[in-house]
Amino acid sequence: MTTPPYPEDLERPGLVRTGRSTFVRPVRPEDADRLVAFVGSLSRATLAYRSLGPVVRVRDDVIRRGAHVDYLNELALVALAGDEIAGLVRYVRDPGEPEHAEVTFTIRDDHQSEGFGRLLLERIAAAARARGIRVLEADVLADNTRMINVFLGSGYRVEAGPPGQIIHFEIAVDPQAQAVARAERREHTAVRRSLRPLLEPRSVAVIGANRDPLTIGHEIVANLLRGGFDGSVFPVNPRAERIAGVPAYPSVLALPEPPDLALIAVRAEAVPDAVRECAEAGARAVVVVSTGFGETGVEGRSTELELARFARASGMRLVGPNCMGVVNTTPTTRLAATFSPALPTPGRVAMSSQSGPLGLAVLDYARRLRLGFSGFVSVGHAVDVSTDELLQWWEEDPATSVILLHVETFGDPRRFARVARRIAPRKPIVAVHPGPADSAVGSLFAQSGVIRTSSLQELFDVALLLAHQPPPPGNRIAVITNAGGPAALTAEACAASGLLVPELGEHTQRRLRSALAPPADVSNPVDLTPMATAAHYRRALDAVLADGGIDAAVVLFMPPLADKPDEVASAILDAAAGRPGKPVVTSFLGGAGVADLLHRGELVVPTYTFPEAAAASLGHAAAYQAWRSTPAGVIPDLAGVDAERARSLVAGCPPGPVPAAVAAALLASYGIAVRDAEPGPGPHAFLSVGADPVFGPVVSFGLTGDYADLMADVAHRVTPLSDRDAREMVRSLRAAPLLDGRAGRRGVDLAALEETVLRISAMVEDLPEIEALELRPVRLLPPGEGVAVAHATIRLTDEATGGGPA
Repeated sequence: MTTPPYPEDLERPGLVRTGRSTFVRPVRPEDADRLVAFVGSLSRATLAYRSLGPVVRVRDDVIRRGAHVDYLNELALVALAGDEIAGLVRYVRDPGEPEHAEVTFTIRDDHQSEGFGRLLLERIAAAARARGIRVLEADVLADNTRMINVFLGSGYRVEAGPPGQIIHFEIAVDPQAQAVARAERREHTAVRRSLRPLLEPRSVAVIGANRDPLTIGHEIVANLLRGGFDGSVFPVNPRAERIAGVPAYPSVLALPEPPDLALIAVRAEAVPDAVRECAEAGARAVVVVSTGFGETGVEGRSTELELARFARASGMRLVGPNCMGVVNTTPTTRLAATFSPALPTPGRVAMSSQSGPLGLAVLDYARRLRLGFSGFVSVGHAVDVSTDELLQWWEEDPATSVILLHVETFGDPRRFARVARRIAPRKPIVAVHPGPADSAVGSLFAQSGVIRTSSLQELFDVALLLAHQPPPPGNRIAVITNAGGPAALTAEACAASGLLVPELGEHTQRRLRSALAPPADVSNPVDLTPMATAAHYRRALDAVLADGGIDAAVVLFMPPLADKPDEVASAILDAAAGRPGKPVVTSFLGGAGVADLLHRGELVVPTYTFPEAAAASLGHAAAYQAWRSTPAGVIPDLAGVDAERARSLVAGCPPGPVPAAVAAALLASYGIAVRDAEPGPGPHAFLSVGADPVFGPVVSFGLTGDYADLMADVAHRVTPLSDRDAREMVRSLRAAPLLDGRAGRRGVDLAALEETVLRISAMVEDLPEIEALELRPVRLLPPGEGVAVAHATIRLTDEATGGGPA
């Protein structure tokens, strides 16, 4: 039998409970000396727990043989701390019961109680599951409480033998819901702890600091001081004694204390040495501002990935390269670790940007808008710290109420979609993504609760609203104006944004007639005429916000037609304060400095140069509120699923297309039969799964023929799908009347179709090796008769995605 190749897909960074970074990978033959050193560093107590009895000196040649495994029947994973092994886990398959394997864990004494055991259990369980192993067995001394707690707290189904000196454990590696939930919680806690030195450091070193005020290194130091950072700032420059008025040091190794955070602003070829010195000095996070890496080609990309691997193995987090730094404006931190000349004012918005140069424009524009930031991180090439990890930081940040994202790619699409769906119901996430503005991508963002905008301008328009006003409870909008032309444009923009401009209730119209002078129009839009005063605005806005049929108001003001815009702004603020549950936005056309007039303490009414932007922002906010108010549905337990058989089938197939018989067997493991069926009068459909670069596995559904080919009538959803997702997906097609009988036909078995969609979703969630899948045709049979899958194709990737922090 051919020995399986080295499994590169198991090489992944990780975080332990304390937030320390590590790098987990399979053992290699060249690790023999590391294994000898690792075993030689273990205390007598640790060796006793590992050997389940008296400590016996193991010969070095025996230890060295442990570096040679076949990666299938025997597999060992090491967690690295720098260049040394901090923890080791190994399984050996039972030849008599191939679905069982014995597993052993060894953690170096100085890393025990940090969480290495739980991390390695998660990784070895996933690897074993992919190789057809169903149960891991372990013998543990009864007083080894640390290892016992790892097993019992894992969330996996654990069976323990009777109490005695040695306890035998059997751990079912099926990804039970409880195990997944506990792993996610452990990951969340570890991510936040690992990011604390980056976003809440107690000391900052700037490597490449310069005395010249026109250089990046000098401006980072100056901004740290100017921004009020109350920790230690250490400029590093071997040819300077003082920079920006503070003492400089010749190297990071000469600092009086290990820095929490180090910013590196030196030429690209000097960056690897700088990162190594930071690790040696005990830095816990590094930000590589320098350019000249992935953007230069394959060699540069390889260098930056090696930097990330080294940083994680050294216990550090890394931002960049090719970024502009990090900002945290919270009063307890006040960190301006950036070279941007425009520092943001404190506020409720946090942002992650993948483009360094773009970040400069973003901070400048936000300052002119008077949009305050709680935090800003330019992730650059994002080789380590990623957008979804920053989401988890801001998720629990009380200073952040809105999260903005400029995203191009994600290191782990599955995790981003999962994290976004968890956060979005409580904090709006607004993203600008440079991909095509097609319905597929739009529906995927919408399903995850992420507000997708088409431009940076629109991103900040929406942020301005959500940072200062609540999302509207519905989509019914009142327009108040002193000029008819802009009001008509606003009404059209509202309709284009999915909003309604309904006629006001009779009671509201009577109230307006009594409060306004003729010839005011009180239907909707409410035209106050060019002679309107601040008092008229106040009365009109009070009346429409009190109308139960109105959810928000757009107020237009043309300064050339009336004076005293400050009085009008004050009237708008007064009325908005009286109805805090309904958002108010304005457009003071042709006005300058109006934003300053619409601020009163914590109360801010957003103002836009043109009313179309106001309407579009309200449209995004209303759609977000509708998503947030909709029941999420549940991911059901499906009968007749044999996930273990499916994993065994996948483990026996090489990457690429699987044979038709194996594809049929895989689908049968999830309760989907591939069978011949006579073509009937009903429509034929297809179900497919593909990998989206942002969201990961995406399920697509449509009817075959012209519906999909010419009309692009295809529905898309991100896995895992809930019962509500499946129901909405099937019914969202424009051709849906052909399915439910509305088109004069008998209709099809919608319940069976929705269940098939859910089974496909479960299958790709359980088997991340599935790169693509297509069922075509799927014959849709009459109600009660199910569906018939006539043909199936499945392709496997050589790399499983997902897992711990990346």
